Amino acid sequence: MKKRIGVCLLVLMIMLGIQPLQAQETNNFKNQFSRHFDYASRVLSLAKAMPAELYSWRPSEEVMSVEEVYTHIARYNYYYLDENLGIPAPDDVNIDNIESITGKEEVVDILERSIAHVKNAIKEMPDSKLQEETQLYGNAVNGQAVLMQLITHKSEHVGQSIAYARMNGIVPPWNR
Repeated sequence: MKKRIGVCLLVLMIMLGIQPLQAQETNNFKNQFSRHFDYASRVLSLAKAMPAELYSWRPSEEVMSVEEVYTHIARYNYYYLDENLGIPAPDDVNIDNIESITGKEEVVDILERSIAHVKNAIKEMPDSKLQEETQLYGNAVNGQAVLMQLITHKSEHVGQSIAYARMNGIVPPWNR
């Protein structure tokens, strides 16, 4: 009997020790995500620096224009949270129509709003969402994987945006 109580106490102590560690790891993930997301969000300063007359420019016919890249980033900032994590876009945002937005002011506005939406959602997101299972491109993943995909997607298009800017003689604001 004493042996069972000892084992139960040991298991309880281990479980109590793990719980704070899990909370710390979750907080650490959210902090790391936020830092990477903020870094990739520098695309907003590039969108503001690009002249309006270049927003319809594209390096060749079969690829996205400058404004299409920015609206694509904005759409998926909302999409991953809504579709995969159940965090809906604001009522005044129609995710399916974002990529049809044109004009510098409107494009910058939706990009800026999408970035703010993700930042707020991460801050308010219950830690349990990070471990919840969901589907991403037909694969079972957890919430952390969805957020990693969001960063990967955004970073890919930030690189594309930098290339577009440099092809047009625009130096990214953070390189001045």
